[in-house]
Amino acid sequence: MNLSAWLRRPASPAAAAYAKAPLPALGADWRDARWAVVDLELTGLDTRIDEIISLGVVPIDGGRVRAGEALYRVVRPRRPPSPASIEIHGIRPADLDAAPPLQDVVDDLLEALTGRRIVAHAAFVERAFLEPVLRARGVRLRGELLDTQLLARAWIAERTGARPGRLSLDALADELGLPVERAHHALGDALTTAQAFLALASHLEHDGALSVRALLGDQARARGGG
Repeated sequence: MNLSAWLRRPASPAAAAYAKAPLPALGADWRDARWAVVDLELTGLDTRIDEIISLGVVPIDGGRVRAGEALYRVVRPRRPPSPASIEIHGIRPADLDAAPPLQDVVDDLLEALTGRRIVAHAAFVERAFLEPVLRARGVRLRGELLDTQLLARAWIAERTGARPGRLSLDALADELGLPVERAHHALGDALTTAQAFLALASHLEHDGALSVRALLGDQARARGGG
């Protein structure tokens, strides 16, 4: 059974609300926009065979992290994680035995994302795994994901003129002088990413203003190497 067939369920109120809720306007100041910072822990990076085993979502409202409203779920994959995977994220088969399957937490995830623009570190990974999960629930992943790795490149290029390569989340936190929350833990990494996003957006502000559109523009230029 493929992933979509395994996940597929009838449309739910959470899916309908996610599909209909307006996203923050591109012209809105970034501090006025509602954001959801997402981190996924995976059995690996191959979307054909690997799976989500935990997820963390941290909301940001009014330029503040809402840690008390964060979502964290451990989910049971169809196949046990490999020893190499366990070594990275520390989630053991015994931790997964009583966890719900992914299809049982998709509505929780949708509720956490509704009406929010998504932020992630190395966001192409989150997009690759989230897209089929949401598609199986009858909705598409909405809006361009904002990537703190690309925003970091934009900030460093603006500050130093250098064009840095990829920065790990730990390296970015160190560059910004931020503490690292529990590494390779979905909620810990989401919290670190959230703090990094706030710091980067603040650094990229000019004359005290920065729109959502401008942040996406900074990201696009960093992606293109400009």
